[in-house]
Amino acid sequence: MSRKFAPLIADRRSFLKSSLMGAAALAPPYPALGAARETAHPKPYPEIKPFDLDETTISDLQVGMSSGKFSAHSLVEKYSSRIDEIDKSGPAINSTIEMNPDASAIADALDKERKEKGPRGPLHGIPVLIKDNIDTADKMMTTAGSLALLGSHPQQDSFVAQKLRAAGAVILGKTNLSEWANIRCSHSTSGWSGRGGLTKNPYVLDRNACGSSSGTGAAISANLCAVGIGTETDGSIVCPSSANGLAGIKPTVGLVSRSGIIPISHSQDGAGPMCRTVRDAAILLGVLTGVDPADPATAANVGKSQTNYAQFCDPNGLKGARIGVARKYFGFNDAVDALMEQSLDVMKKQGATLIDPADIETFGKFDDTELLVFMYELKADLNAYLGRLGPSAPVKTLKDVIDFNDHNREKEMPYFGQDLFLKSEAKGPLTEKAYLDALEKNHQLARTEGIDALMEKHHLDTIVAPTGGPAWLTDLINGDHVAGGSSNAAAVAGYPNINVTAGYVSGLPVGISFFGRAWSEPTLIRIAYAFEQTTKARHAPRFLSTIGAG
Repeated sequence: MSRKFAPLIADRRSFLKSSLMGAAALAPPYPALGAARETAHPKPYPEIKPFDLDETTISDLQVGMSSGKFSAHSLVEKYSSRIDEIDKSGPAINSTIEMNPDASAIADALDKERKEKGPRGPLHGIPVLIKDNIDTADKMMTTAGSLALLGSHPQQDSFVAQKLRAAGAVILGKTNLSEWANIRCSHSTSGWSGRGGLTKNPYVLDRNACGSSSGTGAAISANLCAVGIGTETDGSIVCPSSANGLAGIKPTVGLVSRSGIIPISHSQDGAGPMCRTVRDAAILLGVLTGVDPADPATAANVGKSQTNYAQFCDPNGLKGARIGVARKYFGFNDAVDALMEQSLDVMKKQGATLIDPADIETFGKFDDTELLVFMYELKADLNAYLGRLGPSAPVKTLKDVIDFNDHNREKEMPYFGQDLFLKSEAKGPLTEKAYLDALEKNHQLARTEGIDALMEKHHLDTIVAPTGGPAWLTDLINGDHVAGGSSNAAAVAGYPNINVTAGYVSGLPVGISFFGRAWSEPTLIRIAYAFEQTTKARHAPRFLSTIGAG
């Protein structure tokens, strides 16, 4: 569920500083918000057929099913054919890892139910793709992209899958991801897994889709499905949403249950929607919430969660909003900074009050302890998950996974190793003082002295920062070239974070993040939606082979 752990270790700040000079030369300021800077002879992938569901929303699909233009069955057929055409062939985005063989039958049953009883709600008959670390008790496997879990069929649905099925959604398939949600190695390549291979960015195919929810990000952006689900520990919803031009919501920890999701860290893990519009993401989020006895963290959402977040999609939501500008997250890329300035101008013109700067006082002070907590919780949480799979589980402990990788090095570790797995395996139980102190420090610095203190000081509704830079060139040999990002404060605090497309740098999407206090999803959705509706920055990907080709 983590985007990338190399920037979280001790040299994160020096790495970012060393990236400044090269990144700053990418582009001059944009001529208009959301407009892509012209590149030298970009070449779209040839012979991609038009698709009648491009940029279609949940509401559009429901209107179509009500009128008889579409059916759940026809939507499954259309999206499945599109996956065959451009995900597995043509530009070969490689975002899906497995299709649900029962999807058509499920859709048929839902079409029959619609005729007899009417729709269950806004997701009735809507196809959804979910990340391959989310359990489904069906004919699909749940592997986190690892060959070590091939053949693993969980005995029951995750809470997320249960909620989707209850809402009438059709789980169309599973998406590829950074293997083990990017927690195996400190210099991995995002979007690559031993089982699934490499996911490509649909805007420019030699660029990275960001991780770890790379498959969901690429698939939904490329219009291979209506909506998708990703997971995040730190950045894995918001970064691929930024890199692939999506609206992504990383919820407050405990708003959406994590039971039945292959874990990294119970203090930070979460699942959330990744969609082409904020409204679709809000609709999907409302379906996922609820109290789950199997995830104690969800007990805290009683009286705080909603089942209809779409009600907060207010086009005038920026008016009167107090927005803090977290300047310490800026400065890694001149073109991104210029785009952010245009975005801030939009907010002011729409009636928002900007407190600028409004920096988190504890910025950079919890990077080391965040990783230390992960190393402890990964071992404990993954061992618990694997233990619940039952006697038929291919592996039963983190140590088993490490051994499997060693014995299958050519297939599992052709590009990068498993140093983080080894560090985690060396950790003791969650009763150790080092772990307890690190966790307490994280919460003190990210919550009490961090986001909460800043928002109280300036009476803020949200904090804004660039989500990250434009997608980097994929490099399987050297790993990711991450430069910039703002996900860590909300991630460590366990607080919500929403990415929205702000514009483009050389044809590559760049997102802006809105984050804030625990359970503030309604406020963030209101502000993010208003920004989205004002800018209308997103456009569908063109599947360029590279930038400046020809």
